[in-house]
Amino acid sequence: MDFTFSFGWLFGGLAIALAGGLIVIFYRQIADNLANGVSSYDKIKLFGVIAIAIGFLIAANLHILVLTFITNILFGR
Repeated sequence: MDFTFSFGWLFGGLAIALAGGLIVIFYRQIADNLANGVSSYDKIKLFGVIAIAIGFLIAANLHILVLTFITNILFGR
């Protein structure tokens, strides 16, 4: 599988990483209004960090390699 760079995936991945960063910054307000409050602060921050990591994978166009690896494990070729 060849690596190809795409500006579309770059901007999409950066948008996802930015959204994850905003979740990490405003985790208290998000947890208070959308979750169970103090008990879910760490979960909300974890979701934000995961979103940042996935955003960087998508921005570098490496998500295809990860998905190919997972499908090969599950379905075997």
